[in-house]
Amino acid sequence: MKKILVTGGLGFIGSHTVVELQNEGFEVVIIDDLSNSSEAVLDGIASITNTTPIFEKLDMKDKNALHSFFEKHHDIAGVIHFAASKAVGESVNNPLLYYENNINTLVYVLQELLNLDASNLIFSSSCTVYGQADEMPITESAPVKPAESPYGNTKQIGEEIIADTCKVTEKLNAIALRYFNPIGAHPSAKIGELPIGVPQNLVPFITQTGAGLRDCLSVYGKDYPTSDGTCVRDYIHVVDLAKAHVIALKRLINKNNDANFETFNVGTGVGSTVLEVIESFERVSGKHLNYKFVSRREGDVISAYANTKKANNDLGWKAKSSLDDAMRSAWDWEQKIRNL
Repeated sequence: MKKILVTGGLGFIGSHTVVELQNEGFEVVIIDDLSNSSEAVLDGIASITNTTPIFEKLDMKDKNALHSFFEKHHDIAGVIHFAASKAVGESVNNPLLYYENNINTLVYVLQELLNLDASNLIFSSSCTVYGQADEMPITESAPVKPAESPYGNTKQIGEEIIADTCKVTEKLNAIALRYFNPIGAHPSAKIGELPIGVPQNLVPFITQTGAGLRDCLSVYGKDYPTSDGTCVRDYIHVVDLAKAHVIALKRLINKNNDANFETFNVGTGVGSTVLEVIESFERVSGKHLNYKFVSRREGDVISAYANTKKANNDLGWKAKSSLDDAMRSAWDWEQKIRNL
């Protein structure tokens, strides 16, 4: 049984990936500083998989603590690196927080991986690396443009750091998965997205509004050049995304990769407007959602949805769930945690 480190493994995407890893027979070790997650997520993971992963609370900005961790767990066969700050708006307002947390921690992980005989890394990247792409759907060969936010820039820089490292060593094999917009929750409703404070992402704000925690949803901009004037995104069910990580990791472990650094888009290939997401929620929940239009938000691109052919063909992975499936699972999770 191979041991896999999942950094940020109690977060939204991380916890769902831990479930899929354990379902595939991997031994999982989680590092998380609990800055945007809860140790209670361990119970949800254990309830789904009948296995409690090893957990160590650790701030990865502490280089010495991370080094001690790797000395203790020297038999790690791969790392899935999620741990990062991830809110576009917050990054615009507090860029240094994002550069310290997202860049320094990646460098420290890579330094530790190069101390191992061989290492495999799956990097949590983002479609934000493309900026405002010229053509839709976006392929992996689309130019990486100047980022629209410090968050997006940290993902661009992160990929560059990994690529530069892979050029000078044969020890490291890495895949960057460029996510589009993960939403939803595990179908068991035992784990899901659990933002601390005011949600920074659309779907938890929708479900919290539907549950009565928020008076009104703000829709940022109604004058974009799209079908209904609102931004277009590619919304992917988090379980589909989690499974992509396991498939990518196996690709590296089994040495099926074509190069020691590869990139893949992970999305559905379908773009949905903000209003279409609201309509989907209303359809699956039977609730009318209270929302209002406000001015555009700095850092938002007009449209972003994936060309998924490379992931479909080379990884052998494809998203299976619809927007309604994802919204239904998100609403089931919201109702459970609010005891509705």
